[in-house]
Amino acid sequence: MAQSVADKFLEDSKSKSFDLRHRQIINTNIDKYNLAFERGISKFQDLENSKKKANLIKWKTIENLDRYLLDFEANFTRNGGQVIWANDAEEARQEIAKIMEMHQAKSVVKSKSMATEEIELNHFLEKKNIETIESDLGEFIIQLLDQKPYHFVTPAMHLSLEDIAKLFHERFETPLEATAEELTMKAREILREKYAAADIGITGANFLVADSGSIAITENEGNARLTTAFPKVHIAVVGIEKVIPSMNDLDLFWPLLASHGTGQNLTVYNSLISGPRKAAEADGPEEMYVILLDNGRSNVLEQKDQRQGLYCIRCGACLNVCPIYQNIGGHTYETTYQGPIGSLISPHLNGMKEFKHLSYASSLCGKCTEVCPVGIDIQKMLLLNRRDAVQENLSPKMEKKAWGMFTWAIQKRRIIDFFGGKTKNFFIRNFFKKAWGEQRELPKLADKSFSQQYKERKKNS
Repeated sequence: MAQSVADKFLEDSKSKSFDLRHRQIINTNIDKYNLAFERGISKFQDLENSKKKANLIKWKTIENLDRYLLDFEANFTRNGGQVIWANDAEEARQEIAKIMEMHQAKSVVKSKSMATEEIELNHFLEKKNIETIESDLGEFIIQLLDQKPYHFVTPAMHLSLEDIAKLFHERFETPLEATAEELTMKAREILREKYAAADIGITGANFLVADSGSIAITENEGNARLTTAFPKVHIAVVGIEKVIPSMNDLDLFWPLLASHGTGQNLTVYNSLISGPRKAAEADGPEEMYVILLDNGRSNVLEQKDQRQGLYCIRCGACLNVCPIYQNIGGHTYETTYQGPIGSLISPHLNGMKEFKHLSYASSLCGKCTEVCPVGIDIQKMLLLNRRDAVQENLSPKMEKKAWGMFTWAIQKRRIIDFFGGKTKNFFIRNFFKKAWGEQRELPKLADKSFSQQYKERKKNS
């Protein structure tokens, strides 16, 4: 019998939780982020007010999503670009394949894009013998390892400098003791040739600006600018939820994204691209396409409460504060979007039946909600996902039967008090040890229930 996604999640979680080297690398990197994050948010005069304003703008946009997407399409088309609507991943891949065939493309250079990770574009293009190379350093490293991003802001967070130096030594014969700067320079040397030779550049976008028909890209390495400037054709694959009403809104969203994503006041490069190159412009593509990707987002939109998940600007702050993510890591989730926000949206994007377990992979401590720059009440949404899973009758029969018996027994005080502590501990030890985990000691129940102890004390007082 094939292993279910949920069972694999539990097995991988158990393995990663007790991998001390993995936890040391993650904790070191997250500690660095925490210091930068505190510096970044200190620059806001009134952070809470900024978050409320961002929440209101995203609420207004998502509630009127059809209108703003059509505004974007009209304005972008007027600028000379072409908009393609893709209902799912396969449709998006096939549309990209058509563009490749039309331009007889043999090579592609990509900047960092979670939407293209979502549709598994790299593997699709490889099967068509189209050379595809990631230009973001973290994504380039992950591509060399044939792995998925570990974190949607910091794809190679799980690797140490020694790990990367060893990889570059094996692939490019750099010294094993190479510094981070030397490894970066080697990657730059390799990638520069690819920019000039690529037939097509593919990016994502952080925002779709409706009133100007522009895509907004924010980055720190300049690779997205090169990806959009050199090739003759530029394709941007963007989730439909990324739209914002006005260019003026970037004054709020860019600093929020930078401070919560990397702890910066503003990222190094921020670009607005409104279409193909104009006659008077020195660089840019001759043709530009924006693929508006649904791929399950409409399922989230259908949920009156959980549609808050579409407010997300992919800063990754909720991952960095989540105790679950810090212990089990990013790859364990087996989804494009990890951590608390991934646990919220993935069951709706990929199927509640297969991914409902992610909504239970939370301590509900509330840190994710606290740091969210757009005010998504993530912990509440996870509880609503759990409610939906129960209402859709997705729980295993044995689980439902066990909880039914527990509910029946816990409401009858005479039954709870009838059994002593030894009997209860024996029952828990033999029936719940596996569920509790081999590495944790089961809590010991008192010999007498609270009710019994209370009555005795009251009698003796």
